[in-house]
Amino acid sequence: MKNIFASRIGIIVVGAVIGALAPLLQYLGNPKNMGICVACFERDIAGAIGLHRADVVQYLRPEIMGFVLGSFLIAMATREYKPRAGSSTVIRFFLGVFAMIGALVFLGCPWRALLRLAGGDGNAITGLLGLIAGITVGVLFLKNGYSLGRSYANKKAAGWVFPAFMLALFLFLVFNVSFSEGGPIFFSQKGPGSMHANMWVSLGAGLFIGGIAQKSRFCTMGALRDIILARDIHLASGVLALLIMAFLMNYFVFAQFNAGFESQPVAHTAHVWNFLGMTLAGLAFALAGGCPGRQLIMAGEGDADSGIFVLGMIVGAGLAHNFSLAAKPDAVVEEVYKIGGIGMYGQAAVIIGLIFCLIIGFTMREKMQA
Repeated sequence: MKNIFASRIGIIVVGAVIGALAPLLQYLGNPKNMGICVACFERDIAGAIGLHRADVVQYLRPEIMGFVLGSFLIAMATREYKPRAGSSTVIRFFLGVFAMIGALVFLGCPWRALLRLAGGDGNAITGLLGLIAGITVGVLFLKNGYSLGRSYANKKAAGWVFPAFMLALFLFLVFNVSFSEGGPIFFSQKGPGSMHANMWVSLGAGLFIGGIAQKSRFCTMGALRDIILARDIHLASGVLALLIMAFLMNYFVFAQFNAGFESQPVAHTAHVWNFLGMTLAGLAFALAGGCPGRQLIMAGEGDADSGIFVLGMIVGAGLAHNFSLAAKPDAVVEEVYKIGGIGMYGQAAVIIGLIFCLIIGFTMREKMQA
C-alpha cells in the first residue's frame, strides 16, 4: 500500500500537524514556547530519574515516550521494524552528550527553535543560524567521505529494549513511583518542570506524532542536508509547514505570540552563545545522522545506535546541569533585567564539543582509511 506520508503533501501535513499540536500542548499546560522540545523534555527526564538535581526541570515527559512507542507500534504494524546496531556506538553516545550540551546552551532543540520563532522569540534567529552552520559543516564532512560505518541486523528482541525502557518510564509516571523518601522519581514543584499538559493528552500527542513521523521520515537536520547535497526540498517543506502552522496557531488561535528579544520564556539574549550552542548541536546531529526527534523515531523502529545517541543526550543533560554547563535564561531580579547565558565552564564545554566533533568528522572519513 502506498505510503501517503512519504509524498510532498504528506510531509507538509506531518509538519503542519506537529506545528498545530505543539502550541496546543503549550495552551494545555506545557511551558511557553516549549509545547514540544525533545532536548528540554529529555533534560526533564534526566532530572526526574536523578541524573541531575536542578529542581525546576524534573518531570517524566510523556511526549518523549510517545514518540518512541508510536514509532515502534507503526513500524511493527507496517513491517518496517528493523532491529540494527553496531555503528560506532561509543562515538554516537558522545555525539549525543555534546548535542545536548549545545542544545542546553541555546535552551532548545531544532523543533523548539522553530517554535520559539513561531511564538515571536527573536533570539531563536541566532540559534537557527547556528543550527544551519553546524549542519552545513557536517554535510561537508559527508560529501568528503565521512561515515560512522554500517550497522548490522540484530535479533528482534534487541530492538524492544529501548521502547520497553520508555514504557517503564511512563508507568513510573502513571503510578507516581517513589523509590525512596524524597525521590526519585523527582517532580518539579516550580519552574518549567512543573508545567505540563494532562499526561494522557501528552502521551496521545506523542504517539500520534511518533507514528506519522516514522512514516514520513520527518527530520529538521535531514531537511537542510538534502537541500545542500541534492537540492531536494521535500523534507524542508515539512519543516516550513511546522513553522507556519505554529505561527498561525500562536497568533490567531491561542494568542500566544509575543514578538521581541527580551523577556522571552526560557530564553536568553547572549546571541554569540545562542549561535555557538546550536552550531555544536547541529554539527553533532549531522554527524550522528538525524535531529533529536528523528533519533527517537529511529530508536522506536529498532535502531539501537539511535537509542545510544538518545541515552547520550539524557546523560549529557545530567552533566550539563551538574557541572554548570547549561545556560540560564534572562530574568528580572529585584526589578532589574538580568542577562542570562552561560559561564566559563559552559563556554569551555561548547569549544571542547566543537573540537571533538571536528576531530570525529576528519578522522572518520573513509577516504583517509584507504
